Amino acid sequence: MYAVIETGGKQYRVGVGDVIRVEKLEAAAGDNVSLSQVLMVNNNGEVRVGSPVLPGASVTAKVRAHGRGDKVHIFKMRRRKNYRRNQGHRQDYTEIEITAIQ
Repeated sequence: MYAVIETGGKQYRVGVGDVIRVEKLEAAAGDNVSLSQVLMVNNNGEVRVGSPVLPGASVTAKVRAHGRGDKVHIFKMRRRKNYRRNQGHRQDYTEIEITAIQ
């Protein structure tokens, strides 16, 4: 059994026991969160697709940790114009473990 969920503007294919990193959620480590934006559920070949979301469907997950991703370097340059800009960015994430699909 798996589901396709949407959180943080991205879509994820998840099953029970999966550990994924999503955009930062406002929940403490150890809390349970309910993700209600379920787009599709596959239950042993029985596929249900929402338009756009399935009413009454939800995915329950446990927050394992919060963190920051690897640094991404942004470097801009215009040749022969003495223009150079250097910038870095680290994106916050929340690591969750899927516990149930309803």
